[in-house]
Amino acid sequence: MRIIRSPKQMFEVSQKLKKRGCRTGLVPTMGALHKGHLSLIRRAAQENDKVVVSIFVNPIQFGPKEDFRRYPRNLKKDALLCRNENADFIFYPSAALMYPPGFRTQVSVRELSDVLCGAYRPGHFQGVTTVVAKLFNIVMPDTAYFGQKDAQQALIIQRMAKDLDMPVKIRVMPIIREKDGLAMSSRNAYLDSAQREKAAVLYQALNKARESVKSGIADCALLTKRARATIIKNKPRKIDYISIVDMETLEPVKKIKDKALLALAVWFGNTRLIDNVILKR
Repeated sequence: MRIIRSPKQMFEVSQKLKKRGCRTGLVPTMGALHKGHLSLIRRAAQENDKVVVSIFVNPIQFGPKEDFRRYPRNLKKDALLCRNENADFIFYPSAALMYPPGFRTQVSVRELSDVLCGAYRPGHFQGVTTVVAKLFNIVMPDTAYFGQKDAQQALIIQRMAKDLDMPVKIRVMPIIREKDGLAMSSRNAYLDSAQREKAAVLYQALNKARESVKSGIADCALLTKRARATIIKNKPRKIDYISIVDMETLEPVKKIKDKALLALAVWFGNTRLIDNVILKR
């Protein structure tokens, strides 16, 4: 496995792979890899000739009061995990190389970026789409792999790739969870033991909503009210949102006719956790 730090060098390697007819899979990450990331790398290795894992803590997707500086970084550990999952390359650029002096361009997906997490993290998704567009141009993957935990992000990237005719297939893979249901996330490491125990309520609330829909309840106001009541019992610091939205437009849904996305963002201490589940009649 090879670690490449230069965007120019990564692009040259990508060009050579294309000329050889290799199928390339890209797994974009910010490092602090966990089993969720590893499931993406594993699938990429199964479906492609070469796998590139990008590790880049992207400064332009963090707000001024967010956790950019304390975001966990451990390249040695991440590299070992990537090697064990048969990744071929780690692309590990610096912010100075990704955003050199004079950088002025941003990529934005309107409307989809303004709701749910976008309403609470202004500019976040613009930072995500900008860096992912750069990664697609540098790595030139045939397929890029994202997790369903970041459902809004995955939808936005799918929209960007379609709208801009990017020659890449977006694969969205299932959420990988802890034994108690908590969605795996690099930010789970911020939780102390009491907060970690309380956070398990998120999946409990989501699962209850899913079972309620299967039993015939379709009223979204009732479903979100029940989910909120379940979560509040564990005394989170704050609930940003609990919303049921359309799977493609992210517009609010009043009644579930076929399927919809129940998404939430909840704070335990100073840690903001997101999760979601697809509700099906």
